[in-house]
Amino acid sequence: MPKLYRLRRAALYAAAFGTTIAVVSTASAEEIVIGAATAQTGGLAPYDQPALAGLRMALDELNAKGGLGGKYTAKLIIKDTRSDTAQTATVAQELIDAGAKIMITPCDADPSISAGQLTQPLGIPTLTLCGSAPVLTAAVGDVMFGTYPADNVQATAVADFAIAEGKKKVYLLTSPDSTYTANLPEYFGTVFEKKGGAIAGRGTYTMGQPDFSAEITNIKGLAEQPDLIMTAAYEPDFPAFIQQLRGAGVTIPVYGADAIGTPTIKGLGKLVDGVVYTAAGYAEPGSKLEAFDAAFTKYAGHAPESTYEVNGYEIGLILDHAVKTAGSDEPKAIRDAIAGLKDFEGITGKITYAGTDRMPLRPVALMRYEGGEGKHIQTMIPAAADVPAP
Repeated sequence: MPKLYRLRRAALYAAAFGTTIAVVSTASAEEIVIGAATAQTGGLAPYDQPALAGLRMALDELNAKGGLGGKYTAKLIIKDTRSDTAQTATVAQELIDAGAKIMITPCDADPSISAGQLTQPLGIPTLTLCGSAPVLTAAVGDVMFGTYPADNVQATAVADFAIAEGKKKVYLLTSPDSTYTANLPEYFGTVFEKKGGAIAGRGTYTMGQPDFSAEITNIKGLAEQPDLIMTAAYEPDFPAFIQQLRGAGVTIPVYGADAIGTPTIKGLGKLVDGVVYTAAGYAEPGSKLEAFDAAFTKYAGHAPESTYEVNGYEIGLILDHAVKTAGSDEPKAIRDAIAGLKDFEGITGKITYAGTDRMPLRPVALMRYEGGEGKHIQTMIPAAADVPAP
């Protein structure tokens, strides 16, 4: 394990226990404190940790070149939310008290909203690492920004693909326990029906439940079997569901979204063959994303686990561009510069906030597990007219 990566692992460990860590930086007369209220432990950690690793890499590189906008050294202070909404608000307040001028929040809407309710009155630009609920920005206000493709955009991309594949009937499996698991499959259903498909049935589950047998019995008992099951379930629910579903002899294809593009799901091997999911990008040979993956591997001592690393890295690039455009470290000026971003050349493609409700316009990569590996199907930007309202 390279020394640099050991230091970062040590920093993550310290963060998990409530201490603060500043990104290694060169000396600078001026400094911007970036508060990271993110999950280093608990259920969101598999998503927040890789995204934060990408952000740290970007800030390290930018600091080596003079800092954000070439002028302001980025000082990253990390506090563990423990994947808890109330704890997210607590540590966000601590980060504000420590002087944060930019806030980074977890890969989920609910804790991000709790932090945003503190940053909004102060005008502190706030970016979720990979929270994708399109209701997120409206629930907070004009300081809140999504960074990952929104749930309704991802769902539209998957629905378009399902229709193109000739699927006609879908079973929607949702959980009311989070905005992501409740709404994303319903966005899919809206688009699917609009384009000629039908909803064959609906089911629900409680996040963290170990037993899906009742739900699977319901599916097997449907008068007409669906062509696919759409769910936004993620760890640990998705592995439990797919294992029990296949164990019961149900071979209906399962479609999902970005939260199942993880090493744990991939580690299920052939059990997840055929499962369709989404990602922020795909590393085509010769692409910028392929080059990023190689650079991250050198930086961290291991390959990226998902596209959350590059998404975190792109957040660093966006902040650099915004500070440069603002010509200032003043939070409102940085917020305005992010909001005006148009066709910004990221690593995964162009990113636009201008004219949006602060959920970015950006490509969606469709992936499918084959032979235990995620294979790229296509990359697309759904037509805006097809995307359901939040």
